[in-house]
Amino acid sequence: MKSLRIGLVGIGTVGQGVYKNLEKNADLIAERCGIRLEIVRVAEKFWDRKRVVDVPQAKRCTEAAEVTRDPKIDVVIELIGGTTIAGDIILDALKHKKPVVTANKALLAHRGEELFAAAAKNHTNIFYEASVAGGIPIIKALREGLIANRIQSIHGIINGTCNYILSRMAAEGADFEAVLKDAQAQGYAEANPSLDVDGGDTAHKAVILASLAYGFWVDFDKVHIEGIRSVTAADMQYADKLGYVIKLLATIKADGGKQVEVRVHPTLVPKGHLLASINGVFNAVFVRGDVVGDTAYYGRGAGMDATSSAIISDLVDIALDMKFNAHRRVPPFVPHKMYGKLKPMDDVISRYYLRLDVVDKPGVLAQIATILGKANIGIMSVIQPEGHEGQKVPLILMIHDAKDSAMRAALDKIDKLDCVRSQSVMFRVESFE
Repeated sequence: MKSLRIGLVGIGTVGQGVYKNLEKNADLIAERCGIRLEIVRVAEKFWDRKRVVDVPQAKRCTEAAEVTRDPKIDVVIELIGGTTIAGDIILDALKHKKPVVTANKALLAHRGEELFAAAAKNHTNIFYEASVAGGIPIIKALREGLIANRIQSIHGIINGTCNYILSRMAAEGADFEAVLKDAQAQGYAEANPSLDVDGGDTAHKAVILASLAYGFWVDFDKVHIEGIRSVTAADMQYADKLGYVIKLLATIKADGGKQVEVRVHPTLVPKGHLLASINGVFNAVFVRGDVVGDTAYYGRGAGMDATSSAIISDLVDIALDMKFNAHRRVPPFVPHKMYGKLKPMDDVISRYYLRLDVVDKPGVLAQIATILGKANIGIMSVIQPEGHEGQKVPLILMIHDAKDSAMRAALDKIDKLDCVRSQSVMFRVESFE
């Protein structure tokens, strides 16, 4: 039986999962694809760290070039992360005609166009199933399973840390900071959680999904990103009363023309929708195609085993390409001319949840409604808990469809009213229509 000789760069958490699970299921994988997957070289700077796998001394090295330039190695797995050195390692592997497997979503979001061009130039390939939603095979679904479809929309809960925090806030009535601190203590959140809770990680994945689905490379710097720090326990409670849950959602939509929305922000999701039931560290992606209709993909979005499952699936694809001499059978990214422009956030139309802290006195709602009315923005419903005249009370408004620019301009005026005592809180509402 032929072997696919694998070089691994980086043996951190995910790298150990790949090594462990390849050994564990080596015979099964070989029976299924007719080729044995074998890690023959591992590059790692810090071999003195404690690990759950024992890599034989003969397979160890410290320089990535010993992997990328070794003629005996068929494929390189990059698992060191970051957007600089990791990119150089991948480019070096491609230059030496080796296909690459990576889970590096930040690198692909910022330098994907460059890397995919290098793969084409060198007649080799890049595989990145593990870059989005961990063990969920969403890349293969978009690239192969849904190839007959024009993708109408993608909605994703694709950051486990944020989903864990928001799920606990909803269940326990707790505020963000308290749940974040506990999530850090349990290892569900990083010591510096900014990339997760401020939406950057979700946006990296959204760029990859949008680019793949719509055939043009989305500029990360133009994606609208909001994190979850502004979500409070009170917002969770009001959303619940209104029939919603709050999720950090990646929303990707094609409009009727040539534009595509790509945005990441806290979103009110109807309780009856599938995505509302996704809790804890789990991820889910909801894809609507013009032929197939609605499809959903659910599973663990991170972790040693889930991510290694996706990486090993890419290795099997490479092994089968080698077996049948079909290199670049499925290119990493195929541009097409159906779409070609990112829709400005100003032009996005949505419904809105609005929370204001106002003085409880006659005429307050009329002042707010007048500003919204002049902007041609309608109010769907109002919640105002009972208070005492002259005291500060929350005022909750559900707003009809409006342009984002118009809504934000109206809020600027509302925030300047004497009866409004703190900055307004606004979240968008997704209807999935």
